[in-house]
Amino acid sequence: MAEPLKNSFGADVPRAIARMIAAVSPRFDERAFVRSALDGFEDLELMPRAWKIAHVLRRYLPDEYEQALEIVLASLDQPSGRPVTSGMGTFLFFPHVFFVAEYGLDHFDASMRAQYLLTQRFTAEYSIRRYLERHQAATLARLAEWTTDPSEHVRRLVSEGTRPRLPWAPRLRAFQVDPRPVLALLEQLKDDPSLYVRRSVANNLNDIGKDHPDVLVETARRWLVDATEERRWIIRHALRSAVKRGELAALDILGFGDRAVVTVQKVRITPLRPRIGSSVNIACEMVNQTLGVQRLLVDLRVHYVKANGKPSPTVFKLKTVELARRETIRFSKSLALAQLTTRTHYPGRHRIELVVNGHAYPLGAFHVTAG
Repeated sequence: MAEPLKNSFGADVPRAIARMIAAVSPRFDERAFVRSALDGFEDLELMPRAWKIAHVLRRYLPDEYEQALEIVLASLDQPSGRPVTSGMGTFLFFPHVFFVAEYGLDHFDASMRAQYLLTQRFTAEYSIRRYLERHQAATLARLAEWTTDPSEHVRRLVSEGTRPRLPWAPRLRAFQVDPRPVLALLEQLKDDPSLYVRRSVANNLNDIGKDHPDVLVETARRWLVDATEERRWIIRHALRSAVKRGELAALDILGFGDRAVVTVQKVRITPLRPRIGSSVNIACEMVNQTLGVQRLLVDLRVHYVKANGKPSPTVFKLKTVELARRETIRFSKSLALAQLTTRTHYPGRHRIELVVNGHAYPLGAFHVTAG
């Protein structure tokens, strides 16, 4: 099992932040801050740990927010005693982002400047959402300016921070209802030179499609006009969830709109009664039953049993193929049934299907046992 993320955000984090702030603020009570931050720290998960540090920071910095914020910002480049340029090292600045999210809403300009600086070290995608909720028009206007900023991190904040369904963050309900303000920003970023930004644009559009599949399809069709290969990649990536849901309009955009004329045969599921912690292998053959070439998008859909006994489908990408006349192709997939932080397995009957150009071909089922 993967090591919990919180283990990379341990007691050294508040100590490092304390050193950095003490370096620019001699009156800062470093020892008392660390003692308060670590009280109950071990029992918390990653995000609650970051929130706790932010709350404790507020207690040990000046009462006036903008004065406290200047100290926080002045400390950013002070020696921390730990790497902060990549990976989990950048999470050192997570509490700083939460500090701005929690205490800066009545100080718009100062807080937007802070997020501009912080997002170039970590990401301000969590804090900017509070400002979109409280100061929507002003925040959107500032983000529109940032679509042309020299920093790819700032430009990515525009697309990532406005995602209606950003993971680990509350949803932006207003943009789930009306995504037009977000789409206006994405229009400015759809040909961004940075893959880092373009991937975020695609993820945002993918989010929008979960609430407005028609908007996703219309935008994808419009963006395809005179599209570069980079923009075509955005469109393909943005359509991935719609494709997994079997939405025919999305499949049509990608060139898989025709219903496949195939036969699925020689299905093997071994073992039929796998135990939790083991694995199951699924194999089958598919035959092109036409006299011409077929372009096919082939996925595997597994209806996992959840804790309440009901099925929940998960789609695994298998292959995109061009199948010649009467050609046969074999597929196989091994499914691990180990318990993970991202998926918990439960006993029960798991149905499986081959999905070809959005249409399901039942393969059978395997029955997971507890031991």
